[in-house]
Amino acid sequence: MSRTIRSIDLFAGAGGLSLGFDLANDELEGIRFEPVFAVEHDPAAALTYKTNFGVGVYDGDIEGFDPITYPEAEIIVGGPPCQGFSPLGRDRDDQSRAELNALWEHYLAAVEQVEPLAFVIENVPEFQKSAEFEELLRRLASHPLLREYSYSYGILNAVDYGVPQSRRRGIFMAVRGREVPWPPPPTHGGGPIGQEPTQTVRDAIGNLPPKPTTDQPVLKDGYQDLHIRRNPRPTSLERYQAIPEGGNRFDLQRARPDLTPACWANKPTGTTDVMGRLWWDRPSFTIRTEFYKPEKGRYLHPSEDRPITHREAARLQTFPDAFIFEGTKIEIARQIGNAVPPLLGKAIALHLAKLVG
Repeated sequence: MSRTIRSIDLFAGAGGLSLGFDLANDELEGIRFEPVFAVEHDPAAALTYKTNFGVGVYDGDIEGFDPITYPEAEIIVGGPPCQGFSPLGRDRDDQSRAELNALWEHYLAAVEQVEPLAFVIENVPEFQKSAEFEELLRRLASHPLLREYSYSYGILNAVDYGVPQSRRRGIFMAVRGREVPWPPPPTHGGGPIGQEPTQTVRDAIGNLPPKPTTDQPVLKDGYQDLHIRRNPRPTSLERYQAIPEGGNRFDLQRARPDLTPACWANKPTGTTDVMGRLWWDRPSFTIRTEFYKPEKGRYLHPSEDRPITHREAARLQTFPDAFIFEGTKIEIARQIGNAVPPLLGKAIALHLAKLVG
């Protein structure tokens, strides 16, 4: 009979990390991870979590949640919002950045209240270089309860764990009374004997219809059609057509200078991702919340003249097709882009299981 390891997911989003722990159950003997509660302030994401995991979800700001009411659990997982640390959030004012950066303290308050066997913090790599992270380490060293935890941390790339996407995340893992070996052994990459080949865009989306099949997210016989089409302007379509597989805005500028916006034409250097087309036989670049806008990154389909669809983005994040997302297509896109890839979550769970089982 398996021992149940209960988990609380804070800043849960759609539940990518919790889903990873659930996927790990298929390979575990003797223990079983089971979510019992989550906190997520975005209403659509909170509903997605509740729909897929069937547990209580506090759908509000964590600042308004009384830590004393957390249920008992052996593990706490979660990713405090990263916009305050990420380079993508550099345009925020100092006050909003400080407010976001302080949310990790509410996570730590949950640890102090619940006293779990272990906890995992996921964030952008920059968090581990911040003053807030130094304060976190100081708190762990000085607090009577928190001193009981040993920890390890570092930057993991999801592509090393079966995700068909290059996505670097900062992972912090702490276990009470046990040393934490680091990192979780990579499972993909074609390196040491036993590693699987790196997963590619073709592996993830190659069997989907080339043409999108719907205008809105819709449930059909228990399956959610997220293969959502867009209606680009004729000029946008011509731009897409000028970009080869693996190309970007510089290819557009060479092939069709007449279609190149002045802001790009007057900037000979800069990001190579903008208006970029994916490669079939490589992992994708990082999927963010506006993956349906090619002008925001490398989001053009490898061979079709369109951006990737919600279904394609979800697969590149390793969400199974059976997972149901709640909300509008913009809300769903935000959930997909913000999520921890479930297969990365699975690798973290399998690593943690050896320490708490």
